[in-house]
Amino acid sequence: MSRSSSGIVAGLTAAAVAVVGFLAYQASANVPDAFAKPKAPRTAPSGAAGAPAQKPKNPHALPAESGEGDRVVYALADRRVWLVEKNRVTRTFPVMPSTVSPEAGSYQVTSRSGSVTGSDGVRIEHVVRFALVGDVAIGFSAAVDGTLSSPDPTLKTGGVRMKVADGNAMWTFATVGSKVVVVP
Repeated sequence: MSRSSSGIVAGLTAAAVAVVGFLAYQASANVPDAFAKPKAPRTAPSGAAGAPAQKPKNPHALPAESGEGDRVVYALADRRVWLVEKNRVTRTFPVMPSTVSPEAGSYQVTSRSGSVTGSDGVRIEHVVRFALVGDVAIGFSAAVDGTLSSPDPTLKTGGVRMKVADGNAMWTFATVGSKVVVVP
């Protein structure tokens, strides 16, 4: 009897190990990307033997094609602004774009307002306008209540919103005539 029961136990153990192995394989094959192991860093092209691996892009790095000199740089896709003085970034921060955006290019600050009501009905301060798209004025501003919410997609607005502290920095930095560079 012990001989047959040990065979049964061995068979059940082998079957259990096989089932657990199969389930582990299925689980690993269906892991969402967010939980997957990090990918190995990319190496230099095959023609550059011994070259160091490329560094990942710094999301806060000033865009390469953003001009020279003192300027405000607004990256549409990155939803980020850089204040650049003497070709050195003095501050960078995220922004919430408006429903109407300017084309990539170079602009100048045309007007400023200390405190007004935005086209979306929100009280805003430190408005720095630099472009006009159709009949919509485009400018940086901060909501007085400190919110940084997405604009109503049904409204045509040109306010690029930022936090109050960032609005204060923009107000100090970008006077009328200051250069604003918009990159894709």
